[in-house]
Amino acid sequence: MTGNDSPVLRVAGRPVARYVTRPELPYRLSPRPYLHPVTTLAGTAVAEFSPADHLHHLGVGVAVPDVEGHNFWGGRTYVRGRGPTELDNHGTQRHTAFQLRDPDGFVEELRWVAAGTELLRERRTVAATELTAAAWALDFTFSLTNVTPDPLTLGSPATNGRPGAAYGGFFWRARKESAAPSVFTADREGEPEVHGRSADWLALTGETWSLVFAGATARTRRDPWFVRTEEYPGVGSSLAHDDRVAVAAGDTLVRRIVTVVADGRLDADGAAALVRKAVSP
Repeated sequence: MTGNDSPVLRVAGRPVARYVTRPELPYRLSPRPYLHPVTTLAGTAVAEFSPADHLHHLGVGVAVPDVEGHNFWGGRTYVRGRGPTELDNHGTQRHTAFQLRDPDGFVEELRWVAAGTELLRERRTVAATELTAAAWALDFTFSLTNVTPDPLTLGSPATNGRPGAAYGGFFWRARKESAAPSVFTADREGEPEVHGRSADWLALTGETWSLVFAGATARTRRDPWFVRTEEYPGVGSSLAHDDRVAVAAGDTLVRRIVTVVADGRLDADGAAALVRKAVSP
């Protein structure tokens, strides 16, 4: 890695991602650290930063639209009975320190702050690993600890009354091309079939690239996938799909997502084989 605020992840000596720790962003975008650009080993970009359709989509990272009413996702807040509403309720994820920094990964401490109060403290562990000559894996774990004296609840537009919009958690804004990407799991295909369902892994394939997302713990695999292909290309793991998620004072919520980043268009067998290689038992 190089640079104090923009360490670079490398796989087999090749740069594959840059991590921005202290972005200078408008308050409305819920400023937070993110990975961008992210590329395949051949150099194809597979993430987007602040695209015109959703300025608050910041590459690859963690974003939650409702932490006790505070917006750590960016943009408008979905209010029951009112719909998407501009509110002065945005939070910020603040980089505190790196506990570990290597060319292929890091361990970071962050503070989630809103309205002058620290709500959550996060430990984020990110590692890049070579799988084949044409594929590598991004191993991303986030642990959110409630540092307030009271329980905190995490919600989504879905839990606030907007069906099908249970976004919030790990999120990857993918590369937008002239045609929408394909999306599939081991036994389902297409956005209507995979969105809002749990699956051990989910693949998104574009013109010359593939991303395969896998929950790497039993608890993470229970979270349904949030998927968009037609409106824009993006995949996330839903923390609050049906109900708000409560985190008691002092307790910690942990999720781990491993993403295979591959050149070429994988089929189901190829995706499954790389996930097996990427996700350790």
